[in-house]
Amino acid sequence: QELRPKSLDIKQEELGDMVEKEMASTSEAIEDAVRRIEEMMSQARNESSGVKLEVNERILNSCTDLMKAIRLLVTTSTNLQKEIVESGRGAATTQEFYAKNSRWTEGLISASKAVGWGATQLVESADRVVLHMGKYEELIVCSHEIAASTAQLVAASKVKAEKSSRNLARLQECSRNVNEMAANVVASTKLGQEQIEEKDTMDFSGMSLIKLKKEEMETQVKVLELEKRLEGERVRLGELRKQHYGLAGGCEDSPEDGEAKPAPAPRRGILKKPPIAQKP
Repeated sequence: QELRPKSLDIKQEELGDMVEKEMASTSEAIEDAVRRIEEMMSQARNESSGVKLEVNERILNSCTDLMKAIRLLVTTSTNLQKEIVESGRGAATTQEFYAKNSRWTEGLISASKAVGWGATQLVESADRVVLHMGKYEELIVCSHEIAASTAQLVAASKVKAEKSSRNLARLQECSRNVNEMAANVVASTKLGQEQIEEKDTMDFSGMSLIKLKKEEMETQVKVLELEKRLEGERVRLGELRKQHYGLAGGCEDSPEDGEAKPAPAPRRGILKKPPIAQKP
C-alpha cells in the first residue's frame, strides 16, 4: 500500500463524496459553458458582419452542439456510475464500496475533471477567436482534448460495468456523439480560418521587381525559422507525452483490480521532421 502512488490527497472514506462533487462540478461547468456561448453569439451578431459573422456563428453553433453532447454524456455517466455502485456493493455501504475500489474511483474522478476542464478551455478559446484575440488552432486542440477525455471517462466506467448494461450502451453512444460533434468543431474552425485568410490575402500586383524579390527572401527566412521551431516543438511534445504517460501509468490499477493497463508510449515517429520541399 505504501508503494502504490497517491493520486489524491484525500481519505478513502471521502472518495464517494468526491465522485458526486466532481460529477456535479462537471455538470455546472457544462451549463456555464452553454450560457457563455449564447452570450458570445449575441455579442458576435452585434459587433461583426459579413464573412466574420458567418464564421463566428458557424463555430459557436458547433461549440453549442458539442456542449449539449457532453452534457448528455455526463448525465449518462452519472447514471451508470450509480448502477455500478448499486450492483457491486452488496451489503456494504456506498462509502465502503468506493473505499474498496479506491483506484477505480480515483480514475473516475480524474476522467470527470478532464471533461469539465476541456469544456471550459474550449469556451475560453472560442471567446478569444470571436474577439479576434485568439488562434483557431486552440479550438482544434481543445476539441481533440475533449474527445480524449471522453474516451477516458468511458474507459473508467466500462471497467466495472456489466457488459449487458443499457446505461453502458447509452454511454458509448454518447461518446460517439461527442466525438462527432468535436469533429464538427474542428471542421467549422478550419473552414472559418480558410475564409478569413482568403479575405485577408495580400495583393502583390502593385510591387516592383526589387520589392517582390525582397519580400520573397524575407518569407524564405521566416519559413526556415518556422521549420526549426516546428522541429523543436515536436521534440518537446514527444517529451511531454512521455512524461504524461509515465505519470498516468503510475496511477493505473494493478492487473488484479481488473483495470486497464496504461497506454503504451507514443511512437517515436512523431519526432521525425517532415521532408522539406526543395525550391526548383
